[in-house]
Amino acid sequence: MGTTDAPTPQPFGRIKVRVTGLVFCGDDVALLRRDRPGSVPYTTIGGNVRDGEDYRDAVRRELEEELGLTPDLAAGEPELIWIADARISRPGPTPPPRKFHLVYRLHVTPEVRARLAIREFDELPDGSHEIGAIEWHDYRKVGGLPLFPPIGRQIAGLAGPTAPVTRFELEPITDRNYTWI
Repeated sequence: MGTTDAPTPQPFGRIKVRVTGLVFCGDDVALLRRDRPGSVPYTTIGGNVRDGEDYRDAVRRELEEELGLTPDLAAGEPELIWIADARISRPGPTPPPRKFHLVYRLHVTPEVRARLAIREFDELPDGSHEIGAIEWHDYRKVGGLPLFPPIGRQIAGLAGPTAPVTRFELEPITDRNYTWI
């Protein structure tokens, strides 16, 4: 009997989907700050979709896990406003996946905002946790933040927190326009 070698995984040979919830309270939007040696990157609040999970259920789950925002506290349903296709290199031995970022928008009242989490605990592979700080920023001023996915310019360019979005598909995220932080 012959043997077959397993194919060598290729960069971007597998696809993952990440959901993000842009939670607005008036003109402020919640972002997650990670303090790391040599950098202070920000991320939108969200995470990977589980196998078989509905996208809206995934964004609701992530917002509850990271912010304590349950569906009954949000003003309405998550609204899908953007999709970004990411094909970027990253450190480590595992070939990077191609990742689609589905960006949803939600709104909360000041009373709900006061009840939400101020820290997020992200479990690392070794069982320890990386602590992130939930910060609220005027959405018009996030264009220059080191944000991933890199959508600060699009957020800052909104005519208002509830303004209609005219361009659903964002520019692909590649090594030419993004450097892994």
